[in-house]
Amino acid sequence: MLRFLRSPLLASFALVTLAPAQPVHAQVAPRPVQTAEDPWLYKGSDLVHDDEWKFGRLSNGVRYAVRKNGVPPGQVSVRVRIDAGSLNEQDSERGFAHLLEHLSFRGSTFVPDGESKRIWQRLGVTFGSDSNASTTFTQTVYKLDLPTATTAGLDESFKILTGMMSAPAITQASLDAERPVVLAEAREQPGAQERLQDTMLGLMFAGQPVANRKPIGTTAALTAATPAAVKAFHDRWYRPERAVVIVIGDMDPAVLEGLVQKHFATWQANGPNPPSPDFGKPVAENNPVAASIVEPAVPPLAMMAIVRPWTVFSDTVIFNQKRMIDLVAIRIINRRLESRARSGGSFVGAGADLSDVARSANVTTVNVMPVGADWETALRDVRGVIADAQTTAPTQAEIDRELAEIEASMKQRIATAPVESGMKIADDLVEAVDINETVTTPEASYDIFKAAIAAKMFTPETVQAAAKRVFEGTATRALVNVHTPDPQLMAKVTAALQADVVANGGKRKALGNVSFAQLPRLGAPGKMVSRTPLLPELEIEKVVFANGVNLLMRKDSSEVGKVYVNVRFGGGLNALPTRPSPAWAGEMALVAGGVGKLGQEELDALIGNRQMGFDFDVAGDAFRFNGQTNKQDLPDQLRLFAAKLAAPAWDPNPVTRAKTAVLSGYAGLSSSPDAVLGRDLEKLLHSGDPRWGMPERETIAATTPASFRKLWEPLLGTGPIEVEVFGDMDSDATIKAVAETFGALKPRPASNAPVPLAAFPAHVDKPVVRTHSGKADQAAAVIAWPTGAGSAGITESRKLEVLAAIFRDRMIDQLRSQAGVSYSPNVASQWPLGMESGGKLIALGMVPPDKTDFFFQLARGIAADLIAKPVDADELNRALTPIKQMLIRQSSGNMFWMRLVEGGAYDPARVASVATLARDVATTSPAEVQALAQKYLRPDKDWTMVVVPGPDAQAGG
Repeated sequence: MLRFLRSPLLASFALVTLAPAQPVHAQVAPRPVQTAEDPWLYKGSDLVHDDEWKFGRLSNGVRYAVRKNGVPPGQVSVRVRIDAGSLNEQDSERGFAHLLEHLSFRGSTFVPDGESKRIWQRLGVTFGSDSNASTTFTQTVYKLDLPTATTAGLDESFKILTGMMSAPAITQASLDAERPVVLAEAREQPGAQERLQDTMLGLMFAGQPVANRKPIGTTAALTAATPAAVKAFHDRWYRPERAVVIVIGDMDPAVLEGLVQKHFATWQANGPNPPSPDFGKPVAENNPVAASIVEPAVPPLAMMAIVRPWTVFSDTVIFNQKRMIDLVAIRIINRRLESRARSGGSFVGAGADLSDVARSANVTTVNVMPVGADWETALRDVRGVIADAQTTAPTQAEIDRELAEIEASMKQRIATAPVESGMKIADDLVEAVDINETVTTPEASYDIFKAAIAAKMFTPETVQAAAKRVFEGTATRALVNVHTPDPQLMAKVTAALQADVVANGGKRKALGNVSFAQLPRLGAPGKMVSRTPLLPELEIEKVVFANGVNLLMRKDSSEVGKVYVNVRFGGGLNALPTRPSPAWAGEMALVAGGVGKLGQEELDALIGNRQMGFDFDVAGDAFRFNGQTNKQDLPDQLRLFAAKLAAPAWDPNPVTRAKTAVLSGYAGLSSSPDAVLGRDLEKLLHSGDPRWGMPERETIAATTPASFRKLWEPLLGTGPIEVEVFGDMDSDATIKAVAETFGALKPRPASNAPVPLAAFPAHVDKPVVRTHSGKADQAAAVIAWPTGAGSAGITESRKLEVLAAIFRDRMIDQLRSQAGVSYSPNVASQWPLGMESGGKLIALGMVPPDKTDFFFQLARGIAADLIAKPVDADELNRALTPIKQMLIRQSSGNMFWMRLVEGGAYDPARVASVATLARDVATTSPAEVQALAQKYLRPDKDWTMVVVPGPDAQAGG
């Protein structure tokens, strides 16, 4: 159950940063341990059953679970889990589990090649998001989210899914068609990160199969694959007794159960049932304790791992309670590490994590990003903080702070459980099955947590013991990445790992009781001068205060316990300078700079046990603070945002930390085609305007706390304020809270600076060229056409989304499915509402270097065909229906309506366009699609770019 408190170890190499804990799944005794086989999920567990689920088992061994859920309305989500992943492969089969996943989606004995995608599109399914699959070390999961599901549509979908499992089309033709797609997916992996992951897996799991069983497989095994070999893998592992079918949605569970029984009961396995492979245990003897790599494209880092045997065998109350103590110890250590990093220590960031990985090991990891290249000092200092936690017990106040944050999160989960999406609930159950855990109710989770507190399980002594326990194991191993070769590096890593460290927790700052009373005073409450219906049919109101602040609000309790707050102020990108500036650091350092006399440490303590958020971003025509809260915490959420505008603090450390972190990873911005696009594409598409894209290294290095403040201080104090509050709140109380916060601010001066245009680049005869330093077999190709911007063209922007969807579907079919040249081509329409220019329709793909011309030929061919003739009715329907269904699903949430009307206090056209949304999309005709293509996809207006291997690219990745 404690997966809700854990972050997946292998998801990325991002450093662990302290974040509010996710809710804990657990239960309270008494309940005897289940010895019966059914309900199958709970065998060996004494956790409270989640009776919303109905569990069953078919005579052929297929296990299933069905459940009623109406979030979003009308949708049914299906997950089919096969208990086989890359760890089930033999040496000659490396990559077969993932290859089979691809082949299964192409077709089966029930559906011709490629037809399942088209059938599901007609039912409103978006390829890649609503229909997808994933292969891990231990499982393969097929996912389908069917919007506005009907019995007929579900019946057809179950027929397709059953065929995918029992009888996929594994022919020479399908293999020849799909193998290049899988190889393209492997080719598109970033080389430096891939090598880092390979080294990490090989070290951490030395002597175990998971060390060299990445799901993507090997080129040699995939190239040698034959239909007979792939079918042998399928017949061995795709068996009813290894399958779990999960169905949840807005339909009678009896109907869902009947569909499972109808379609999966006839599935029969081929051949004998083999035993599950042995995933092994960590072994210290004859295995390495250290590893090092030299990857300039990855920030310098040091990683320490303590490995132990897999521990999740029975999901019981006491197991969860003991693990909670371990995780509280980890949280305290992480908080101390974050405090050290914030104050300017030897590391930019550091954090510990406790994970159960691939049914192979229980692992404690410590990730450290040093300041500069001095990883030895950083690792020593981090180990000193850990040693201090082991030698000196934490205070009860430290423990209580962590418990208070966990409790607040669990209470919020209870409050919002009625609006938990069926997709997430289904995915949670899949994950539970995969790691031998169960699911229970949010109330039962909270009960076990409170029972552990009542039993005094969280004491300084028990948490100190946990701090020792989680850093003990079968083996301790370390990995270091540096930017310059060092022949003594391995010896240094081994020595650093084995060196004695002095417990050094640093000077712990006693925060005491931090309260909202310590925020700066805001003045007398503002006067409301008008309150009018903005969109009466949606119960959206507009309130204007005497100081010019506008409030847009919607009271809607359909998302119980959730209130969304969005504060728009100033001019956003329109207000930023068109010269290099410290604007790049805003999203990283502005909030962390503090409020009044409160720094980031105090702000963490202030909101840690409350349901609040504090995010900042930059839109085209406004800067934005946003967060999710609840009715009780809404007044203080608003006060926090208003105080940031009224009395921002300018702690220099966040700016310095942001600069250090970005410069540390700057070389990585040229390490792959993807990275180069992320660095340069948007700037190039705006004719070099520095408001977009990553700034030059020199601009980042020149940023100082003083220059950061000089730019951002006037931006925070200038321009109009629009507050949006949508959700489960009381309207009158919200008006009062806004009056006491934003209404109490002084009137803000308007900006008189002219708004600079965002110019689209001129047509080029030859693509703009950028190079990368990654794999020599990687390249990227981009083609873009200028479109429009601004709210006057909202209707046209919506119809352009339909054109982009048709273009994207053709690109996927022709570039991926037919040519096998690119795994993930994409086409998107971007129409900035808050700007006067800058819109575009853009297509891009990762391709081999010798296929960039093919990409442009294909893309221009599609554009020319869309210009020359109208699309047929079926193709338009397959593009329109998923868009319509997506809008229907999104419209059940308050965030959807808030985003539609944001900015509407100063731009009535945005509000007026809400009423035309459905019509704008649904009535799009073939003639309109053709007219838009003729208007915008002009060959004399397109702009192209390629990212190709540079002289420092690495052959073979």
